[in-house]
Amino acid sequence: MEFGLLIQLIRLIAQILTWIVIASALLSFFLPPYHPVREALDRIVDPMLNPIRRVVPTAGAFDFSPLILILAIDLLSRVLIAILLPLS
Repeated sequence: MEFGLLIQLIRLIAQILTWIVIASALLSFFLPPYHPVREALDRIVDPMLNPIRRVVPTAGAFDFSPLILILAIDLLSRVLIAILLPLS
């Protein structure tokens, strides 16, 4: 079975999720919480950020949970690719 396509799909999904997290974090500085674009991004990102926010305390006004989520997405994608790469 060809796993090359699956590896590319994992990379694409990881990149898209990373950019969505970055966009959500940046737009939180500029758009009000009730803006439709921000609400849409928050519906995607908040279910992934909330468990991290429960574990990691905020450092004053800084929320490091988006950074941790991006690192987790990267780590998970690398592990999945490392598992699939020898099979392809």
